[in-house]
Amino acid sequence: MKKKIQVNATIIIIGNEILSGRTQDTNTGSISLWLNSLGVKVEEVRIIRDIEEVIVTTINKTKKKYNYVFTTGGIGPTHDDITAESISKAFGLKYEIHKEAFKILENYYNPGEFNKGRQKMAWMPSNAKLILNPTSGAPGFIVENVFCLPGVPSILKSMLGGLKNKISGGKSILSHTISLSTVESEIAEPLKNVQNNNKEVEIGSYPFFKAGKLGVAIVIRSIDKSKIDNCNSQILEFINKKKIELISKN
Repeated sequence: MKKKIQVNATIIIIGNEILSGRTQDTNTGSISLWLNSLGVKVEEVRIIRDIEEVIVTTINKTKKKYNYVFTTGGIGPTHDDITAESISKAFGLKYEIHKEAFKILENYYNPGEFNKGRQKMAWMPSNAKLILNPTSGAPGFIVENVFCLPGVPSILKSMLGGLKNKISGGKSILSHTISLSTVESEIAEPLKNVQNNNKEVEIGSYPFFKAGKLGVAIVIRSIDKSKIDNCNSQILEFINKKKIELISKN
């Protein structure tokens, strides 16, 4: 059987409101978890401004580097929603009314409500494929390996399920978490040794503060469960030797 190669992706968050701190990004987590379940590893996340030149340059660089590019934001009805037009320029495509998208939106709104601003959401790169929106009607779109989604988290989440058959991933990325009542400096050296002995496995440590207690979560990630189990055994071994309190593992 032919071994599946690792498939990768990048996420591009488009929006001045994210960079200013007025809005917090939660879309990265939603997309990353979903892609991981399909065997697609997110290798980079960028947050960029609503500036055409920046969007065009970023898309032209990332579409060649990654199997999949996901953008969020900038496909709404206002003047600063310029993602669709910028994507058109990045691919050298005509920016025009997408007939199917126009029809979907026209049917979605009550008579007289489908105004000029809302009609802007039907403007897309020519021949773009639609990403249907079960929440608010306005579709996203796909051009080659670039998937353009809205910035509103609840709407974005509702649209991901419809994309499953459009993503061809590798083996699902598995993870295992060990939560400890300790500090990172206490486990840094032995954890480094485990990582050095298991280079094909990704091991990360993440401090947390919960219920008045400091702790560290060790996360082991791999496409191979046996390798995760092996790392887990090695970590538990040095935890026991150091008599560190184990909070949980899952």
